Amino acid sequence: MAAKLKKGDKVVMLAGKDKGKEGTISSINPKSGKAVIDGINISIRATRQTQESQGGRIPKAMPVDLSNCALLDANGKATRVGFKMDGDKKVRFAKTTGDVI
Repeated sequence: MAAKLKKGDKVVMLAGKDKGKEGTISSINPKSGKAVIDGINISIRATRQTQESQGGRIPKAMPVDLSNCALLDANGKATRVGFKMDGDKKVRFAKTTGDVI
């Protein structure tokens, strides 16, 4: 099945402590149905100092469920994603505006 949300998409959070915040998908795991979004679902991780990195309390973006994210359309509003055939190619489109993503 084709993915409705992909790496690099601009999304808005629909639920949780970061509801309404916007970010860009930095990585996605289709098997677990989760994505890591820049600046969203930040938790503090205490890490030990190594030769490469400084130790301490480091903020890290944790995965969020894909069902709690919605794609942003050209107008900056949340939209659902549909699929249609553009010639002989399958493309994603925004349901609110009909624009190809």
